[in-house]
Amino acid sequence: MKSHFKNLNFSKGVMAVFSIYAILFAGLYYSPFSVMVKWWERDDYSYCYLIPFIVLYLLWEKKNYFLDKIAMPDWKGMILLVIGIAFYWLGELGGEFYIIYLSSWFILVGICVLNMGIRKVKTIIFPLFFILTMFPLPNFFNFKITLILKIISSKLGVMMMQVYGMSAYREGNVIDLGFTKLQVVDACSGLRYLFPMIVLSILLAYFYKARWWKKLVLVLSSVPLTILTNSLRIALTGILSEKFGSKVVEGFFHDFEGWLIFMITLGILLGEMWILEKLFKNKDAIEIIDYGDKESIDAGEALKQGSVLIRPQFLVSVVLLSLTLGLTQGIEFREAVPMNRSFSEFPMKVGEWVGSRQLMELKFVEELDFSDYIMADYKDESGKIVNFYVAYYASQRKGESIHSPASCLRGGGWSFNQAGSAHIVLKDGSMMPVNRAVIEKAPVKQLSYYWFPSRDRILTNAYQMKLYNFWDALTRQRTDGSLVRVITLVYPDESLEAAEKRMQAFISDINPVLKEFLPR
Repeated sequence: MKSHFKNLNFSKGVMAVFSIYAILFAGLYYSPFSVMVKWWERDDYSYCYLIPFIVLYLLWEKKNYFLDKIAMPDWKGMILLVIGIAFYWLGELGGEFYIIYLSSWFILVGICVLNMGIRKVKTIIFPLFFILTMFPLPNFFNFKITLILKIISSKLGVMMMQVYGMSAYREGNVIDLGFTKLQVVDACSGLRYLFPMIVLSILLAYFYKARWWKKLVLVLSSVPLTILTNSLRIALTGILSEKFGSKVVEGFFHDFEGWLIFMITLGILLGEMWILEKLFKNKDAIEIIDYGDKESIDAGEALKQGSVLIRPQFLVSVVLLSLTLGLTQGIEFREAVPMNRSFSEFPMKVGEWVGSRQLMELKFVEELDFSDYIMADYKDESGKIVNFYVAYYASQRKGESIHSPASCLRGGGWSFNQAGSAHIVLKDGSMMPVNRAVIEKAPVKQLSYYWFPSRDRILTNAYQMKLYNFWDALTRQRTDGSLVRVITLVYPDESLEAAEKRMQAFISDINPVLKEFLPR
């Protein structure tokens, strides 16, 4: 075994191959991985700091199996490499970090298969798959799952408090206890417990020597278990706040509650493993992982010094990665397209509508990172208001792209009804697609439309926007685009149909003016 280490770790050819791949990988992924590490600073993904160390441990644990296999280069790895490069361009030009992270994984595994072969890579397949757990999920997915978890946790938490005997009423993610109100914010959504617990359950299943179905049960049970225990935390917060005041929902007590619930969930998972073992012990056979027969040929005979540098698999993969890196650094696929006119010139009198310009808080301006925007309240002759907001992006890049308002408008007790796509008829008789939703929080009701003017298109779907960004970056060197959002109050003295007519009349009047400002 010592000879294995000697030949594997200190072969000049192997070290040269590793160094070349490392340089290319760093050139391609240094920027997106820097952003990924910043995401890890958020509480929801702080567990990701541990993933690289866990992967290293898992690789170390499999070193004997790995070193007993001789490297047998396999062209099948080229399939994974090409998929990784395709994902890289899709993420790079479409402005989506998560696709780029996935591309790094495909390229890494593809390189391993190309240079070592499937049989050798199979011995470390779990650590390779475990790498995926350190990639932060896309923003739109985070927003959706956070919202869902907040609502579910709020509902279950209120039910538990009512069973206890407390008077509790829920509006969205706001819980009214009478003497105070609790808001189930992102910190209490369960997201920062769900992902770590899923990752932990995967690790437990990996080390759990049992049949595959038991492992699957263990992993799947972590999701409802985490939601249930997090709801228990919310219920405990409400109960304790009644007895001891608001100090239990903040600071040390709040964090201690989270840690305690996490440990309880872990204990339940361990108990679940014990119960599964007791109930099905006699029906189980010990699962043996077969990595194949040991190969006694010394690894140094298969990987002779310098030979790896002239292998066609290595040369082709290096050429493809170098070409990708060169194109990324040498060609600008996005031009920053300026607006036809600045929104500072946008008229505050359009037809019968008279507007008053609104200013957005600096923190939101910095977060949204647009090139220009306008936000104004327009009144009709009867005094009814329509809020008009447009954000323009001269060039959409990773982390600098349009945010769908579907995520931002939810929460705080507001509910979305009749949400979906629709078409409105403009004054010229043409039809324009929009997203439409009725937003309610008793007794207030609002009607919202939004859409994405994208070059010469009107889009209503964020996925469409990503794909068109990718295609137009390749063919037109353009990724500029806009978000238009229009909201009006459904006044107590009017019907929803009346508000609908007001919105469509406003859009018919404002749309021709807006076209003068946005590039086509």
